Amino acid sequence: MSDRTGAAQSRPGPAGEHFVVVFAGFHRPWATWIRHRLESHGHRVSLYRWDPRREVPLESALEDLLLASGRLLLVLSDWFFQLGPRRDGEWSEALRGVVAANAERFAAVSLTNRALLPATAVLEPADLYGIGSQEAERRLLARLGLPPGPPRRGIPAGPGSRYPGDPPAVWGEVPRRDPRFTGRDDLLNELQRQLTDAEQGTAVCALLGMSGIGKTQLAAEYAHRFSSDYDVIWWVNSDMRGTQRERLGELAAELGLTSGSEPGERIRAVREALRRGEPYGRWLLIFDGWDDIDGARELLPEGPGHVLITSRNRSWTTQGATPLEVPGFQRHESTGYLMRRAPRITAEEAAEVATELGDIPLALVQAAAWLGESDMAVADYLRMVRDGELSGLADQGDFDGVPRSSLTSWSILINRLRETQPHAVELLTLCTSFAPGRIPIGLVRHLPPAELPESLGWLAAELPSWTRALDTLVNYSVFTRDTRGTIPGEPGPEQESVRMHRLVHDIVARLTSPQERQAHQRIVRRMLAAADPGNPQDTRLWPRYAELLPHLEPSGALGSHDERVQETVLNCLHYCHRSGEFRTGIELAEQVRARWTELFPPEHPRMLDLTVRQGNILRAYGVFRAAYELDRELLERLRACAPAAPRPGTGTALMTATSCLAADQRYLGQYTEALQLQREVLNTARELLGPDDYFTLNAQHNLGVGLRLLGRYAEAYDTDLEALRKRESLLRTRHAATLVSGISCARDLRLMGRYRDALARQELGMRLHLQVLGPQHPQTLRAHHNLVLCERRAGGFQDVGAAMASLLEQMEQVHGRGHYATLGLVVDHGNHAREHGDLGHARDLIAEGEAGFRALLGPAHPVTTGMLTNTGLVLQAAGERAEALTMFEAAYAGLSATLGPEHPWVLGCALNTAAGRNFNGRLDAALDLSRDTLHRSRHALGEDHPLTLSCEVALAADLRALREHEEASKVERDALQRLTRTLGAQHPHALSARQRTRPYWDFEPYLG
Repeated sequence: MSDRTGAAQSRPGPAGEHFVVVFAGFHRPWATWIRHRLESHGHRVSLYRWDPRREVPLESALEDLLLASGRLLLVLSDWFFQLGPRRDGEWSEALRGVVAANAERFAAVSLTNRALLPATAVLEPADLYGIGSQEAERRLLARLGLPPGPPRRGIPAGPGSRYPGDPPAVWGEVPRRDPRFTGRDDLLNELQRQLTDAEQGTAVCALLGMSGIGKTQLAAEYAHRFSSDYDVIWWVNSDMRGTQRERLGELAAELGLTSGSEPGERIRAVREALRRGEPYGRWLLIFDGWDDIDGARELLPEGPGHVLITSRNRSWTTQGATPLEVPGFQRHESTGYLMRRAPRITAEEAAEVATELGDIPLALVQAAAWLGESDMAVADYLRMVRDGELSGLADQGDFDGVPRSSLTSWSILINRLRETQPHAVELLTLCTSFAPGRIPIGLVRHLPPAELPESLGWLAAELPSWTRALDTLVNYSVFTRDTRGTIPGEPGPEQESVRMHRLVHDIVARLTSPQERQAHQRIVRRMLAAADPGNPQDTRLWPRYAELLPHLEPSGALGSHDERVQETVLNCLHYCHRSGEFRTGIELAEQVRARWTELFPPEHPRMLDLTVRQGNILRAYGVFRAAYELDRELLERLRACAPAAPRPGTGTALMTATSCLAADQRYLGQYTEALQLQREVLNTARELLGPDDYFTLNAQHNLGVGLRLLGRYAEAYDTDLEALRKRESLLRTRHAATLVSGISCARDLRLMGRYRDALARQELGMRLHLQVLGPQHPQTLRAHHNLVLCERRAGGFQDVGAAMASLLEQMEQVHGRGHYATLGLVVDHGNHAREHGDLGHARDLIAEGEAGFRALLGPAHPVTTGMLTNTGLVLQAAGERAEALTMFEAAYAGLSATLGPEHPWVLGCALNTAAGRNFNGRLDAALDLSRDTLHRSRHALGEDHPLTLSCEVALAADLRALREHEEASKVERDALQRLTRTLGAQHPHALSARQRTRPYWDFEPYLG
């Protein structure tokens, strides 16, 4: 299907070129952004959503595009080449034919990091993947042959104007976008029209339809596809009223509203803010699965935004909602989905399957999965469906201040309940094996009845008994309900949570016999293990791990012999590491080690796993020597115990322990040794686990860190970029590990001197970190730190100092002032302050950083040694030139001895040392060092690296000081030309060189 979206979607403007943006519906945000930017430069733009039917020859469909006036800009992606769907050969033939013959009419942009069909070379697509908005606009204009520069006219921000890589300011648990979402373009456009055309305050649309028809998927796709139209998108699971209200009330904090903790109060604050459109007027609320409409008017907001509801209840019209029926797929949507998911089947077979299943999306999803994963013939599959063969798929003291009468009343209540509601008492006493506070009691329903004692089988098997017991305890105020679901999409009793006051918890525990308590602890341990999602690296699952963590110790899980429970304990430790809960993780690891030492020998695999996680947390917290001793002892023990003929798993254990020791060595400044060990780890991982295993990708990432620490930036970038691409493919773009790789690539680019590229990548990465992990997560702070460094190196940013000061406050709140991450920013802030003339502040910050790293790492560590050159720069700026030179020489000699002559840190120290010699009248020594430094820098970094060019400028200065004017002029001229070409004429480096300001190099502490 092909159509012009809206009323041709062409806007009048001043005279300029006319462009037709051709896109798959999946990428509407990119098309609308491209239109907005081109129109701001004075051009006319039409949007053309293109999805030619499969039966129309592709060459004919492309020729039809040529009937439009103006140049055609194709928005290419993996999805674009799945339209139809069509075979690669058909696409290649059409590109080599129609497109090649009309190359002057066609242009393209690419939104993927994967290789496109070779024939797309004729389109010369501009790569817009993984970069920021300014760079994307520059590349877009360059591809179209349009002049760069500021827009010719201002176009107000509005629907479609936000850069697609920029998330809305508030994005609330919208389901992950389905990469196989098919069709529904007309329905999505009609939904947008109804919401957009509705009068202000009445823009409520209800998606209605039977179960399995795809209402939730449609709402999620709308949120993603039209995300650039909104500043707030908030998803509310609404199948349970309590969950719905709690979730809606959580928006108050996201909007920065001051309100109490009671849900009703927060909801009122939210509704009032939405009504006023403050702080955001463009908002979208999605209530998913809202079937019980009683009291809806108390929740539905009014105002300038939009409300989208999915429901099976057709009475929503009585609440002022506009209904929109969600039908089954159209036949071409059904066949397209089936053929994309199961490429081996023909169009005729896909149509037969779609007919049999009535074009119902949920049924088609099952069919497509079956046919895509098996080699069963379609005829055999249909026969099984028709024959029904697949239908099965479908009195104690120590209570300070508590009156005895109160304790007696509790005893009377519980004894009465034992007689009248024994199930309620069993449920109550079970809760004492959890920690007090919020208790996710519904987790017991994850257990099969067979894993429960016979007397407690009803907990999982008898829902009416469960409900009566829980209601009884709530009615007697023993519990209060907490119905917030931690994992979206898991409503029901399994998500039931209660709150139990610490005093009540203590009283009931003391009234529980030891035998009962031991039995209940075993049950709770099994519950925790059953509820473990098994993937603590997935940020979406962190709420579940945060929920499990408090209950490990009271349930006895830390000393359990059950392997599943032990695995859950380890996963919770891993969660502490990944989520930045380092203090909690250190305490938990010490508790686990105290118990496991009594259970296992030191070389047991469980002790290995514990050591790995404990070491990771210690390193992340900055306790490097303790981590090193822990890992070294384990590795030595494993090597000593390794048999001549290794048993299965032995190699993996040694590999893991080696990896941990390599990490410790990197932090301790043993860079060469660490790199050698890391290469062994990566080679072993590829051999034992394969190139795409998660551990292997971590090993590859760590190799990049090791290369970077040794100053081999280009090698590090190649390594990191490969790891990034694999993580994007095998994990997801928004996975925390993928985001780490993004930081690494941006850091590599910056260290390679590619400042603009580094900034473009880190800008996008920062936005993703804010959305995925939140602003205070340690990884987000790391990304922010790299961003301000990119801005500083790129030049032209006036507020870098203010950004550093603000970030430093956040760092201190999260890590503390003495953490290595905070100290690194302290130093960078000090260097910036010195550079901008605030010498007193700079002196304080640099002194703090030097003292902090010396205490943390010792005096001989490369980072501690490198800090001397920063101290020298402060002294030199203060006019204390002799003292400064002493610092420069010490840093240069110390790093040369440990890192070698061509490490960039050594070259930077040499640059400063030459300047110090010059300023102290040692002109010949300065010239000799400058010549040698330039030679080494060209060899190590290349002729156009900013540090190399600084060395060249410095050489010219030393030549002039010795009256070698002819050579000085030649060297200076070459340096200026290269600086202008590489960084731009207005870059601070180029401006300083033209003013003959002596270049310097400040040291950025980096531990990996």
